Amino acid sequence: MKQKNGGWIALFLAPACILFILIFAIPLVMVFVTSLFDYRLLPRTFTFVGFSNFVQLFTEDNRFWPIFGNTVKWLFIHCIFHVTLGTLLAFILYKKPRGWKFVRVTYMIPNIISQSAIAMIFLNLYNAQYGAVNSFLKLVGLESLQHNWLFETATAFPSVTLTWFLFAGYTTTLVLAQLLSTDESLIEAAEIDGATSFQIDRLVMFPVVKKMIGTTVIMAATYMLQLFSMLYITTGGGPGTVTTNLPLYLYTTMKANNYGYANTIGVVIILLGFITMTLIRKIFGMNKED
Repeated sequence: MKQKNGGWIALFLAPACILFILIFAIPLVMVFVTSLFDYRLLPRTFTFVGFSNFVQLFTEDNRFWPIFGNTVKWLFIHCIFHVTLGTLLAFILYKKPRGWKFVRVTYMIPNIISQSAIAMIFLNLYNAQYGAVNSFLKLVGLESLQHNWLFETATAFPSVTLTWFLFAGYTTTLVLAQLLSTDESLIEAAEIDGATSFQIDRLVMFPVVKKMIGTTVIMAATYMLQLFSMLYITTGGGPGTVTTNLPLYLYTTMKANNYGYANTIGVVIILLGFITMTLIRKIFGMNKED
């Protein structure tokens, strides 16, 4: 009986495994392999150079470390502050205050709009000539605070960060769903024992949703490690490298017809993602089954 079941299991898993190998595993191996080559299309070049691309990236490329720093900063901001914001809102909404369903739905709306559309919205909001931000500052007599927000070195990084920082809808939705599905007897027992609302949140509810919060942190890290269109549309990575991250740098390197070097950057992104995910799982006590 087990042998028959094993055959059916293999049969039904085969399509998914084949797709995984073709779409994910083979391209992943190709990224690692081609990072060891001087790989260009015009003129056609495919010369083995070993770890020369990595040596150049880490020791000779003056742009790499500032760009790497931007990526790490955004990872930290998104995984810590962004998720915290969404979690706090979830803890407020699970107590079902007046209008909580309306807030839940409206707060999710920006997360279902494409990155490109949101980028265009903020590109217009920040516009130096007619944008709403500068227009409001002028209206209230604060012309001295007006800036070309996305294209001045001092303001570009925080301005770009704000285009996604406030929209923690996925975190709020997932954590709220876990909170609302928790057995109410846990809360009732804590209330009988004399626990305050804050103590219930900290000692009862937070442990219940801890792993879900960890999941949203992983989602936030993944989002940051593939963020591209938002930066490309708003600033193009400028001024200089102030708002350039590793995915955008990989893209510009590919446009320069240096595919081997671009895939070297891709390897760094993969390794950074692996290290980040490992740390998150360790911090939140998540095992391989979570």
